[in-house]
Formats: sequence, structure tokens, C-alpha cells
Amino acid sequence: MRSIDMIKVAPAYAQLLPELFSVECWGGATFDVAYRFLQECPWQRLRDLRTVMPNVLTQMLLRASNGVGYTNYPDNVVQSFVAQAARTGVDVFRVFDSLNWVENMRVAMDAVGESGKICEAAICYTGDILDPKRAKYDLKYYVSMARDLEAAGAHVLGLKDMAGLLKPAAAQALVKALKDELTIPVHFHTHDTSGIAGATILAAADAGVDAVDAAMDAFSGGTSQPCLGSIVESLRHTPRDTGLDIAAIRDLSGYWEHVRAQYSAFESGLAAPASEVYLHEMPGGQFTNLKAQARSMGLEERWPDVARTYADVNQMFGDIVKVTPSSKVVGDMALMMVSQGLSRADVEDASRDVSFPDSVVDMMKGNLGQPPGGFPEALVKKVLKGEKPATERPGKHLAPIDLEATRAALSTELDGRTIDNEDLNGYLMYPKVFLDYMGRHRAYGPVRTLPTRTFFYGMEPGEEISVEIDPGKILEIRLQAVGETDETGEVKVFFELNGQPRSIRVPNRLVKSTTQARPKADTANPAHIGAPMPGIVASVAVKPGQDIHEGDMLLTIEAMKMETALHADRVGVVKAVHVHPGAQIDAKDLLIELE
Repeated sequence: MRSIDMIKVAPAYAQLLPELFSVECWGGATFDVAYRFLQECPWQRLRDLRTVMPNVLTQMLLRASNGVGYTNYPDNVVQSFVAQAARTGVDVFRVFDSLNWVENMRVAMDAVGESGKICEAAICYTGDILDPKRAKYDLKYYVSMARDLEAAGAHVLGLKDMAGLLKPAAAQALVKALKDELTIPVHFHTHDTSGIAGATILAAADAGVDAVDAAMDAFSGGTSQPCLGSIVESLRHTPRDTGLDIAAIRDLSGYWEHVRAQYSAFESGLAAPASEVYLHEMPGGQFTNLKAQARSMGLEERWPDVARTYADVNQMFGDIVKVTPSSKVVGDMALMMVSQGLSRADVEDASRDVSFPDSVVDMMKGNLGQPPGGFPEALVKKVLKGEKPATERPGKHLAPIDLEATRAALSTELDGRTIDNEDLNGYLMYPKVFLDYMGRHRAYGPVRTLPTRTFFYGMEPGEEISVEIDPGKILEIRLQAVGETDETGEVKVFFELNGQPRSIRVPNRLVKSTTQARPKADTANPAHIGAPMPGIVASVAVKPGQDIHEGDMLLTIEAMKMETALHADRVGVVKAVHVHPGAQIDAKDLLIELE
């Protein structure tokens, strides 16, 4: 969602719904997407929202030692990020760990406490506390972790049901047990993938939960949160009446309904509730992403196989908590197995050689932390080829970053630009994404101020828009005509800027590239290295004639908000490199040939 659409309506939230506990403004994906796709500074978005909505708490999702990224950062980077987020405007930090390892949450929790803000430490819910076959995650497990988080300094306990697995009866039992045990409030978050999450929220309310997450009506359901208006109405005239103004909710939902229409091209396509979530247990944020990834790899019609394999991978990994980034690891492995026709038995067969995705190797090394009971020893041994995994907190062994030296180097790379703490911390989370954003910002200016329809779809001849590029500085732009596309793929655009006629040549992105399609890798040829997914080549680490060894990095691909490295699975010599950094690739494109 673009900030221009949020900032317009935020004052109405402040005036009409001041009783809300909080409004979520940031998560890992929203921070990343702002830079990567929306050409916006997430820090400025937060500042703007804080300014126009001063009486409602702002909340963010913090992946503990992963910050808002997908890897472990040194402790001082996490501390610096939290301190700056607090200064810029975050009031409530929901801190979680992707494997529910409290030890991995302490640095972030302490940093929130030192900032003077509210620390909501979260338990990630998985399994089914009512199922005796899933005893690993029973009621005792959740209550014990809740006690540990309260003792560690949590001001609020978050119950994070990222896949929407908590069923009404289980919610009744779990919330009651937590309320009986804790002295701090309990805040429940769930997703409506199954279509039953509204009932779960009502059960949690009946059991005494202190706060719940809901989505504005126009954005609710599916892999989002349950419907706010319906929850408010369901609790009206009961002991748990929310006191929220339903008329205000409907008015605000009407605004969002019109806004949502402008994002129709990006809809997930989930047309109905999906009970299959109880099979695969994918988080709401991953469910639609993994479907898109499977589609791009030609596996769309095999989605039931992907879902079943995802469940198999989870059990193969020892039944772990699945939420970013651990959920991505399970998804990577599932897609690899389906695309290569591998079963769980094939992977676990000690005599069969398997080339595991980098994310799996990284997790088995201990770089995401430790799940309850650890990972299965036989699988760790096979994945790491006998290398001993680390079992201590990953951040404990990461050297601190020299923040001022990094600031100076970044300033030099950006031609002497003054690097404030917001820019520095954005860069520390996403170095390449931040630099790409700065390059586009330098080339195109503050495109965040464009109307949403213009930003995504462009203007029509005769259309006129107003753009406020700085406070009080407004440009009136009228598109007059668009010329024919020339042989280079560019068009001449004729327009008026504040009444003055102008023209400019720009690339026509609606015209298909006339370049020849890339050759595809032959899956039967071990000398061919193909693209596992569509994306952009971020870097190439080898050249023709170069000797390579097993494990050497060949190139990296940027796709699905992540950067994936491809490594050599054997000794060889590079015969040809068919791509270059910045090249757009499709799944199965031939990237590198070996002798």
C-alpha cells in the first residue's frame, strides 16, 4: 500500500476511532516493499503517519535478531535500528523469533525497553493444542514460553497465529491459561485463510483476551485478518463490547474499498476460504507468495503437490514454527522437491545425494537459531555433509558493525550525500535494496507523491493531475499526446507542466522486448545451470574459463523480495556465462554452462 493512500485517511482514524489500541505501520515486508517496489522511504511514511495520527499508538512487527530483514544482524545493528524506529515514531514493537527461541529475542526486547517504548513479545502459534499427536506444541509449551517472555521484560504478550491455525475451542483454552498465568495483557493476532478466524477471535474474547487484531472491512478475510466491523457488531451489547463506532468503521471501509480497486492488478486471487491451511500451515503472508512462485516455475497445476510437500518438509525438519524467515526455508525446499520429483523418503535416504537449497543449509548450520528439541540429527548431518552446526545464539558470534565507518562509506558511495540515522539503518537492513532505491530516487525524484493510479498505470491523453512535490509546491501536469514507439523502444511524450508545453523521450514499458528469448537449460544435462525462478540477476561471480569447486558461488538472483545465491554442486570449469547483472530472467533459463 502506498503512503499517499494511508496519509489521506489517517486523520480520520485519529478523529473517529481514537479507542483503537494501535495501528500497524511496519513489518518486514512493508519496510522492504516501500524501498523496493513503491519507491518510498519507509521512515518518511512513519513520520507522516505519526504527524497526522498523534493520538493512536503505532505498531511494528520486529523479527528480533532478523530486524526487518531475512538474516541475523549483529547485536549493535538491531539495537541501532530499534532506537531509531522509536525516535521516528514506533510506539509498540511486536517482537518475535521465527523458531520461538526466547534467547534469540532478548537483544531486541532489551533494546525496546531501553527506548522507553512498549515491548510486545510474541509467541508464534503452530500445531494444535487439542491434538494429542502434536504434543510438541501443547498447552504447557505455550504457557512456559509466555512465562519466560514476561520474565524477560515483555510489557504485553503477543499471541501470533500467523497461519490462522488456532481454532475456536483451542483459543478458549489457550487464552484462559495465559490469562490465569500472566500479569501482563494478552494481544491476539490471526489470519482468516481458513475463513473461521472471526469465530476464533470471539472465543478468545470470551476467554478474556485484552486486544485482538482485525482488518478494516474492505481489506479483511482471506490471508488478511478477520473483519473489524463484524467483530465489533458481534460483541455489541455484550460484556466485551468494544465501544468502537460502527458508522465510522463503515465510512472508513468505504474509502478503502475505492482505494483497493486501484490495486486490483496485485490481488492474490484467493477466491474462497482454504481449509488446506490446516494441512500445510503456511503463514498468511507466504500462502499467496508461494502460489505465485509455483506459478512462475510452471508448477501452478501441481499446487496440491506443493501443499502436501510443504507439510512433509515441515515434519522432515522436525515440525518447526513456520514464519518469516523459517517459512521461506520450508517453501524453498518444497518447491525444489516438487520440481525435481523428490519425495521425503528420497531426501532422507542417506545413500542418495541431494543438493539442498542455500536457505536450508543456512538454517541447518544454526544461523536462524534453534527450534524446540533441535533439528533432526540425521538430516543435519546429510545437509551439512558432516560439518558441525552452531547451537548458540547466532548474533553472539557476529562482530559489531562500525556504524560511523559504514555511514562515511555510504556517504562516499552516494557522492557525498549526508547520511542521517534513518538512511543508515535502512541501508544496514537492506544494503542493495537501499542503494537501488537511492539511484531511482535520484533519477526520477519523489514519485511517492504521484496519485496511485498514475504511479501504477500511467496517464491517459487529456488527463491532468496535481502533484505536491514539496509542502506548498504543486505541479499541474497535463498529458497531451504520446508519439509512436521508435526502434529503440522509446516514445516521445508531449505534456504541459504548469501550463508550459514540454516534451521528453522515455522508454515505452508497454512494448514487449524484441530481444530473442533466452535458451532454456536442459535438465538432463549436468553441465547446464538453469534459473530456479524468474527474477533479476543481481551479481555474477564467475567468468568463462574459471575453475570452480563444489560450493563456490556462481551468481545471485533477486526475486520474491529475496536474494538467492546459486552455488556449484561439483568441481568444473565454466564454459559460458549467458547472463549479466541486471538481466531479467525466467524460470529454467540457461544461466551458466560448464565444460
